[in-house]
Parts: sequence; C-alpha cells; structure tokens
Amino acid sequence: MKTEIKFLQGIKAKPALIAGLIGAGIPLSWLSFIILTKEELFKTWMLIPLTIIPTGGIFGGLFFYLMGFVWFTTKGKKLAAIVFSVIIYFITIWVSAVLAFSITGHWD
Repeated sequence: MKTEIKFLQGIKAKPALIAGLIGAGIPLSWLSFIILTKEELFKTWMLIPLTIIPTGGIFGGLFFYLMGFVWFTTKGKKLAAIVFSVIIYFITIWVSAVLAFSITGHWD
C-alpha cells in the first residue's frame, strides 16, 4: 500500500534547489556587499547572521516555488499565490535576521 503526501506531489528537485539557492543568494550577496565595503568593521560575530539569514532565504525561496509553481497553477490563483509568497519571503528574511541578531546580542 503506497501512501502519498498530496501537498508534496509534483515537486521536482532541480527547480526546488534553484529556488532555494536564489532565495539564499539574494540576502547573502547583500550582506557580503555590506561587509566587503566596510572591511575594517568585520568581526567574527557577523558570521552567524551570514549563515542564518540566507537559511531563511532558502525556506522563503522554497515556499515561493511551491506556492507559485506546484500548488497553485491556474492564472488567478497563481498571481495571488506569488504575491502572498513574496510577502512570506520577506517575512522569513526578517524573522531570520531578528533571530540571528538576537543570538549575537545585537538586537535591541
């Protein structure tokens, strides 16, 4: 007897991996640019946000892929899903930044 999980049906590994990498690459490139332009201010505690924030980007990118290209494929629903998932992407980036900076003690 084969049990299938309906909401995971139709996921392809390569596009999901690409979505996760793009989701992680956006905040990682932004944070790297900030650190590279001000090298004299770089400290070791900055490595924690450099790992946690792109991890949040991975989850946001995967959610974007699932919402827009797997779960909702009709035109009207797809537009609403993409708009909603972009909002969720930025929320995951924000929450992961809050988590990273609270771990390092730099979030007041």
